[in-house]
Amino acid sequence: MQSGRNAAEAAKESAANVGASAKAGMEKAKASAQEKVDKMRAHDPIEKDMARERKEERIQEAELDKQQARAEHAADRQTGTGPGTRVGLGTGTGTGTGTHTYDPTVGR
Repeated sequence: MQSGRNAAEAAKESAANVGASAKAGMEKAKASAQEKVDKMRAHDPIEKDMARERKEERIQEAELDKQQARAEHAADRQTGTGPGTRVGLGTGTGTGTGTHTYDPTVGR
């Protein structure tokens, strides 16, 4: 069962990493779009150059955020504290007590 748990944790980590990559991609796209708007509004080459530099800074920041998130996801997986991890919920077998009976008339 341990390998199943590791597989589940790996899947959760992968999903979280995909989300971080998607978020970084959106931030990069926003930075590029904002650069275009700033360049259209700018009238001199210095302002246009500043718009390009702002875009590059935002792209670098998005990439760093993505890498940090990936590192956090890997650390969460190692410690078992990632998203969806159950702590202190016991090791129930899922068999129940067997005292419940089905009543087809309930809910009509």
